[in-house]
Amino acid sequence: MGYIHLTTAQAIIKWLENQYIEIDGTEYRVCGGGFGIFGHGNVTCLGEALNTRREELPLYRGQNEQSMGFAAAGYAKQWLRQRFMFCTASAGPGTLNLVTAAALAHANRLPMLLLCGDTFLTRLPDPVLQQMENFNDPTFGANDAFKPITRYWDRITHPAQVIQSLPNALATLLDPADCGPAFLGLPQDVQGWSYEYPEVFFEKKVHRIRRQSPDTEEIKDAAALLKGAKRPLIIAGGGVQYSRATKELNDFAEHYNIPVVETIAGRANMLHEHALNCGPIGVTGSNSANALAEKADVILAVGTRLQDFTTGSWTAFAKDAQFVSINAGRFDAVKHRALPVVGDAKLSLNHLSEALSYETPTEWSAFAQDERRKWDAYVDENISYGHNKPNSYAQAIGVVNALCDPRDRVVAAAGGLPAEVTANWRTLNLGTVDVEFGFSCMGYEIAGAWGTRIAQSEREPEKDTISFCGDGSYLMLNSDIYSSVLSQKKLILLVLDNGGFAVINKLQNNTGNESFNNLFVDCPTIPEAFGVDFVSHARSMGAHAEKVANPEALKEAFQRAKDSEKTYVIVMDVDAYEGWTAEGHTWWEVGTPEVSENDAVRQGHKDVEAERVKQRRGV
Repeated sequence: MGYIHLTTAQAIIKWLENQYIEIDGTEYRVCGGGFGIFGHGNVTCLGEALNTRREELPLYRGQNEQSMGFAAAGYAKQWLRQRFMFCTASAGPGTLNLVTAAALAHANRLPMLLLCGDTFLTRLPDPVLQQMENFNDPTFGANDAFKPITRYWDRITHPAQVIQSLPNALATLLDPADCGPAFLGLPQDVQGWSYEYPEVFFEKKVHRIRRQSPDTEEIKDAAALLKGAKRPLIIAGGGVQYSRATKELNDFAEHYNIPVVETIAGRANMLHEHALNCGPIGVTGSNSANALAEKADVILAVGTRLQDFTTGSWTAFAKDAQFVSINAGRFDAVKHRALPVVGDAKLSLNHLSEALSYETPTEWSAFAQDERRKWDAYVDENISYGHNKPNSYAQAIGVVNALCDPRDRVVAAAGGLPAEVTANWRTLNLGTVDVEFGFSCMGYEIAGAWGTRIAQSEREPEKDTISFCGDGSYLMLNSDIYSSVLSQKKLILLVLDNGGFAVINKLQNNTGNESFNNLFVDCPTIPEAFGVDFVSHARSMGAHAEKVANPEALKEAFQRAKDSEKTYVIVMDVDAYEGWTAEGHTWWEVGTPEVSENDAVRQGHKDVEAERVKQRRGV
């Protein structure tokens, strides 16, 4: 056996460049490259190693570590978790800036490799610049903050450890059940230490993502329960797409004529025009989906973790409704006394179809179609403009939806826009919607779109990535407009300005509270509010930008954006109070004051609590 003398950092990068995955008959490096900001904790050793492999593993220079992580998440989503990016940051605050992004990846079950600087293993220079000292445990540092929000965590204290740690980290990143971020802490001295590595460690390896077959008895139990259903319903989650099971989902639904509703992560599992697509479910859902959920007696949940926006904090369903949950992860499959089918969605749907003899009652199908027609009519009215209607999110969404290419990718994240996109967007092609609401992170809109565009340009460079962003999210994290221009990864960014955090102001008002500290005009510490010139700001980062007065003008501007070769920002003011999607919402549990001097707040508490009678309590 031959050996090769390398530093720890060089070995990590050399190993990564030789890991491949087969997708649709084509081999790709499983790691598409990385996002990096260098500092004293990673520039001299890991930076040297990356520089020698700049062609094999391209490194995108970030502007902010958190946004780098968001970009890596967008990349992983676009590749359906089959490929990932790494993020590298320096020791101390640089690495800690990745904590929120790691949490987003953990909540969304997304692969992301974090290669982060750490303090010196020898401790000879302690305390060093940016070190977070623990008085009672010198081994406990800032990087330990990643332990609860990563699926794999290791601190490399000897060069030989990467021989075991790297394969384990990659196995986690590619495991459908355990998928999530993997963290490797790299002490600054250990990065540069060398070791005689066996050459076979760096041989090319082609990986495949495991498809776990479901248990035969679980399939039998699921088929028996579904066979007795009078009002069956399918909830399609994001796991359907990660399993590449959209065809199987559509085939299953069509074979048994079962209506389908989508979660936020599961948007674009079915085309809008599909007769069985009955809309999005839950807090940001549709009247049609929620009417079906309220009456369904057996619910087949596929690839969803059933978070509160899907379940209406568990008020969206009849208390005696029974769940069958198909999920690659046992943790998600057993929630709320569901009958679990632990396995890959594609395989499980096929096995269940073979075991099931069933036909949906015609009266239930007719009810579903009637509800769908009514919701379609509502959306038609909701996205319409003119007749002195105020500018709204829904109108902007409708304009873009009518003009975009069916294969364009749509991105939205925290705030009011995810709800509006979820409710009003009409899917033109499967897998073309990314609404980040798993961890609901403001700032994902631009950074996540940049990562999405990098991935999209590797397979469909002629299509566009379109991001809907509120003014609040723009102000929070906008620097990847500059990143997209520098890297020549064009984005189309719709900045819809309603003067602050308007959706939280709406929640504030809906619970009886007065407007306070959300809209700029309602901040007591702001003597005189004024609007930001987003057009000039975007232009200063190299993008084309313009402001439009209304949805009619947006149509022409969007066409100019489509024709542009670089990032294009379109700004439109929208009303903070009028024009919201008012229908389709289930109850959502939020904490409200039991005691208040304000009559409206006390009444708001009573109104919220009055709906709690519908809530399932884990059974």
